[in-house]
Amino acid sequence: MSPQVIIDGLIAGSTIGLGAIGLTLTYSIICLGLNVQWGQTGLFNVGVAAFVGVGAYTSVLLTTPATPDRIGGFGLPIAVGWLGAALISAFVSFLVGALTLRMRSDYLAITTFGIAIALQLCFQNLESLTGGVFGVGFIPRAFAGVQDNPILFNYANLALAAVLVLVLYLILEHLARSPWGRVLRAVREDETAAQSLGKSPASLRLQAFVLGGAIMGLAGAVQAHFVGFISPPNYLPMLTFQVWAMLIVGGSGNNKGAILGAVLVWAIWALSGSLISELFPADQQARAASLQIAIIGVMLCLLLLWRPQGLLPERQIISKHLGEREEKPKPIRRHKNA
Repeated sequence: MSPQVIIDGLIAGSTIGLGAIGLTLTYSIICLGLNVQWGQTGLFNVGVAAFVGVGAYTSVLLTTPATPDRIGGFGLPIAVGWLGAALISAFVSFLVGALTLRMRSDYLAITTFGIAIALQLCFQNLESLTGGVFGVGFIPRAFAGVQDNPILFNYANLALAAVLVLVLYLILEHLARSPWGRVLRAVREDETAAQSLGKSPASLRLQAFVLGGAIMGLAGAVQAHFVGFISPPNYLPMLTFQVWAMLIVGGSGNNKGAILGAVLVWAIWALSGSLISELFPADQQARAASLQIAIIGVMLCLLLLWRPQGLLPERQIISKHLGEREEKPKPIRRHKNA
């Protein structure tokens, strides 16, 4: 084997690795958005894929060049597309939240799941707007000027995704420690007590739902420009399942846990897919792909038995003077006569 072939192989391998890490960070952004809704506020949103899809298609419509068979194509800068994605996703989240947040737990989950299915069908059938089942390609990518240098191009995109995750993490950490974040947790723990102190639980839940939806929309836009192609199958309920698994594994209510869970679950998902492709023949890989879901499910079961609060549980602030403590599962109290 010639040295040039070895060098080309190493470059290709490093390029794929950098791309996989960058894609993982986009899932971290989605997970941070879900942590605002569920981890901080207790909102059971099972329509994550819908808000990610809205953000992706919004940014694509704003930034792609005009085409005769599709509405949109304004050719705006990528930054404008990302901002528009966050704003439109926030608006859709406001509409959905205003209609559904009066429901509780499982009813809210069923409603948001139905809305996600409806929006996914819109992505699939509104061909003049979304490209339909054929999807949208040739999405402009950041740092396209250095695309001829794969390693530099992927490092630049990875750095951009890492900066976005870091900025969002710092902002959300500040919000979580602010009076607004403490009130959200108060509403999550005891809505009646928070209401007796003059707070509006309905308004606070809606604010958290809109903020989480905006972050998910931004993540969808970043992911679309990172990959360069989107289609309706990208926003099936499986995406929602993946993000929920990430948050549960990492630790609900902890922003560091959300990022860690996204990295771990996506790594397991990607590695299991590679393992299946190696172990099973090509004609059986479609059926064997369902093993990925089983692997994630078994991992969740084992983790919940070992650490019910996740790898990085939520740290509750009791007092500024007492500092923080890790929330632990409450022990089971046994009757004296047992």
